[in-house]
Amino acid sequence: MPTLERLHCWLDVKDPIRKLDEPRHSAAARPLRRVVAALILRGDGPTREIFICQRRAGQPMGLKWEFPGGKIEPDETSEQALARELEEELAIHATIGPSITTIRHTYRNGGAIEIEFFLVRDFQGEPVNRIFQQMLWTPFSALPGYDFLSADLTLIRDLADGKLL
Repeated sequence: MPTLERLHCWLDVKDPIRKLDEPRHSAAARPLRRVVAALILRGDGPTREIFICQRRAGQPMGLKWEFPGGKIEPDETSEQALARELEEELAIHATIGPSITTIRHTYRNGGAIEIEFFLVRDFQGEPVNRIFQQMLWTPFSALPGYDFLSADLTLIRDLADGKLL
């Protein structure tokens, strides 16, 4: 026979038990995070290179490679956000070129991101590493050899195959 204490605990349960096949967090519960990133190029023809950065080990998705950029703040355009991020991350003053592509990606934890990529051919200053593990210039063909964030993988294949830029 249940004790009064056990019966009291049972009566306090208000939420139904979640079925195992239901997601713990719905994508609707998390807002879409809008970010911008730069495809910074140098050179032409077969010697053309693109600038990539590696996240620090202690960051979320640490040691993954990405293109420099970041979050769009309220009241900023995408271009303003990217210019600000490049100044903060790399100490360069960039001329933001055209938007190349926009990618939406949902991570396994339910977080969704929309990344708008812009071409950057011109900038003032030499890139200074302010926040990354490492950063480097690499040929387009070498991009698939780096461990990029999963949101960037389709773009990486397209760049390496010459489908973009």
